[in-house]
Amino acid sequence: MELKIGGLDLNPEHVLSLALDYTASFIGAIILLFAGLLISGFARRWVYKVLGRSGSFDETLRGFLSRTARLAVLILTFVTVLAQFGVQTTSIIAALGAAGLAIGLALQGTLQNIAAGIMLLLLRPFRVGEYIETGSISGNIVEIGLFATEIRTLDGLFVFAPNNELWNTPVTNFTRNPRRRNDLIIGIGYGDNIDLAESTLAELVKADGRVVNDPEPQTYVSELGDSAVSVVVRYWTDAPDWWQTKLDLTKAAKQAFDEKGISIPYPQTDVHLYRQKDA
Repeated sequence: MELKIGGLDLNPEHVLSLALDYTASFIGAIILLFAGLLISGFARRWVYKVLGRSGSFDETLRGFLSRTARLAVLILTFVTVLAQFGVQTTSIIAALGAAGLAIGLALQGTLQNIAAGIMLLLLRPFRVGEYIETGSISGNIVEIGLFATEIRTLDGLFVFAPNNELWNTPVTNFTRNPRRRNDLIIGIGYGDNIDLAESTLAELVKADGRVVNDPEPQTYVSELGDSAVSVVVRYWTDAPDWWQTKLDLTKAAKQAFDEKGISIPYPQTDVHLYRQKDA
């Protein structure tokens, strides 16, 4: 017996066959979804663990890439489930691609910051806690995110800098290298003893335990200025000690010069007056 309504074949055998097919597809879809959830979680944990072994991936980047791996598995699972029901996935993939392109164009600036953030986290031109200077921004790194980097200036201000700006600008990292050099320049009078000034500065830096002996400190005359002779002592310290050592040695040099009678002249100009003889 055949029964048709609106062109639809309601033959019991046909209906049973369709029911069995869709039941099998439904059960298969449930299994695929369950398996996809398990595999996506495993993929996220595996990627996070593998990236952690290398030691070159920041915590933020590890989390981002592991979540991306999980999302990719879930999208693949969704497309596979639709194919299980006979849906043409080619058009869906094309639609997803078009949607991704549209979103990418709309969020072009944001995506540039994300790409720059990934490069900053991979190449690590600076790390959390380091002091940098780039363009008009300088300060200590507080946090490196995927979109922007948090910086705290020396006077305690909060700076939220887009990653794209930091990536496209030369960055000077003041704390990356373990040691830093400083040239302490002091001007003395033309009538003062240059050798005494040099030996005084050399004694000061050698007596300071923060100054390293390799490279060895140097003293020399760098310039004969308009009103002073510039005497320089060049020394190296560990990077964390650089600033305080500079302040302490500058003060100690002034006190030592005062004790030994070495003058530090003010800028001055000599004016010579010539009287014109009467013809």
